[in-house]
Amino acid sequence: MRASVGGGFAICLASLVPAIAAGPVDQAYIRSLAAPGKTVLVVEYYDGLGSLAERKGFASTSGFKAVSPTDFRIDANTVIHLYGIEPCEGDLVNRRENFSGACADYARKGLETLLQSPKVIFCRAFVSEANAPRQDATCYGYYNYPGTLDTVDMVEEQLVSTGTHRIARKPDGTPVRKDLAEAEKIGRGGYGMWADPRIKGQAQ
Repeated sequence: MRASVGGGFAICLASLVPAIAAGPVDQAYIRSLAAPGKTVLVVEYYDGLGSLAERKGFASTSGFKAVSPTDFRIDANTVIHLYGIEPCEGDLVNRRENFSGACADYARKGLETLLQSPKVIFCRAFVSEANAPRQDATCYGYYNYPGTLDTVDMVEEQLVSTGTHRIARKPDGTPVRKDLAEAEKIGRGGYGMWADPRIKGQAQ
């Protein structure tokens, strides 16, 4: 989310990308949420004008686990659904990664990998999602390996750019998440699912 969107335009986008109206994320704030020995998860809920309406926090010593290719559990009653991305259909073969199997299994493995080591998972959703058992959200991970890596990355962008997932499509064939177009362009360069020529023919 690189640009701030406000006013009526934000309301128009409410059905397209969760919390895009909130503007760019504050990476320093996300880093400040880290706690030793735990994975911290914060979900912020915004109204249609981009104002913060509610915030919920969670912490786990064992991390947060994927329950599907696009969902991960945050407590006994709630899962986060990464909005606007999906696995490919059927099976795929990626010889470089020695993988042959279901697209759904490959995508879930990709999500599990990103959930293994973040210090913080920071998600944004619309306030209408606050009490839903499955909440559409956009999430970011803070990854820190002293001396080698210190970064805050959008989870969906990482999954799409590595080819474990692709942008979901509307019934008319247009992409649900136009903000991920550049990430999918990278993935289509031959990464992940796109290493299998059959997958290239599924979605153009």
